[in-house]
Amino acid sequence: MVKKIILSGWLAIGLGLAMAPAAIAQQKMIFATFAEQEADLARTRIMIESIRTFAGRFKDAPVWVYITEGVLASESEFLDEIDSLGAEFRLGQAPEEATWFYLSRKVFAAAQAEETAAGKTDILAWLDVDTIFFQEPDEFLLPKGKNLGYRPVMHRNISPLYDEPLDEFWKRAYEDMSISETFAFPMVTVADGEKIRPYINAGCLIVRPERGLLRKWAETFSLLYKDPVLKKMCGEDERKRIFIHQVALSGAVMKHLKRDEMLELSDRINYPLFFGEMFGAKKDFHNINGVVTIRYESFFSNPPPDWDKIIGGPLARIAWLKEQFKNKGIAPSP
Repeated sequence: MVKKIILSGWLAIGLGLAMAPAAIAQQKMIFATFAEQEADLARTRIMIESIRTFAGRFKDAPVWVYITEGVLASESEFLDEIDSLGAEFRLGQAPEEATWFYLSRKVFAAAQAEETAAGKTDILAWLDVDTIFFQEPDEFLLPKGKNLGYRPVMHRNISPLYDEPLDEFWKRAYEDMSISETFAFPMVTVADGEKIRPYINAGCLIVRPERGLLRKWAETFSLLYKDPVLKKMCGEDERKRIFIHQVALSGAVMKHLKRDEMLELSDRINYPLFFGEMFGAKKDFHNINGVVTIRYESFFSNPPPDWDKIIGGPLARIAWLKEQFKNKGIAPSP
C-alpha cells in the first residue's frame, strides 16, 4: 500500500499537482534525507525513530525521504515502518550522465528537497541516513542572517591544506566553478585537527531554502562532472570520484554565500561515534555526553559485541542505541 501512495504522490509532484493547502502554517523545520540503496532504509528508520523520540519540539516535524526507483521496487519491510513513523517518500532523480560519480544522486535529491521546501519551512535540515538524534537540535534554528549551518569534514581526504598551493585537480575545479583563491577561508578537520581550505561535510547541511544553496550545489556539481579533464582525473583516483560532490558543495558555498551567512555548528552536531575504529583519528570519539546528533558510518554493520561498554554518556541513550541495532537488518552498503 505504501508504495502505491508514494507513486501517486510522485506523479502528482511531477505534473505540478501536489500543492500544500493554503491553510497549513509554514513549518519551522523539515528534515530530509536520501536513501540510495535498500540497505539505507534500516538506517533511515532509526534516524526517524530518533527524531520522534529525542528531537524535543521538533519531534513531530515533517521528514522527507528521497529514494531511487530501485529502492521503490524493493520489498523491504522498512518502507512500511518508515511510513508508519509519518515520513513522506519522494523520488530522487539525477541526470544519467552524472551517475558515474559516486553520491551524485544525493546532490540532486538535496536540490529537489530545497526547491520543494521553499515557502513551506524556515529551516531545511539535509542529513545523511546514518544520523541519529540524542537531543533537541536547537542549533538548527539558524540565527537571523545565517543561511547555512555546517560542519567541516572529518578527515582532510582530498582537501588541500590551507597553507599549501592547490594541486592541478583543485586548480581545475576552482576554474570551472569560477572560484578565486581569495574566497577560501580556513577550517579545521574534525578528526585530526588539520587546517584546510573550505571542504564541508555533505551529510549535515542546515539551510534556509529560499537562499537556494542546495540548488546552487547541483548547478556547481554539473560544471564539474561535465568537465572531461576532471572526469579523467577522477577515473585515475577513486577518492576524487567519490568526493567530487563535496568539492562542488564547497565551491557553491564559497561563491554564493557571504562569510557572515555561514555558521559552523558546534562539535555536539554530527559527532562521529567510533570514527577512529573505522578510519583512524587523532581525537577520541567515545563519549556522547551533551551530543545532539551522531554519525556512525558503517560501524554497526559488524560491531564488536561489547561496543556499548566502551562509550560514555547517558545510560538510557546507550541502551536505546543498543536496542535499535539489535536484529534491525543493518547491513553494509554495497
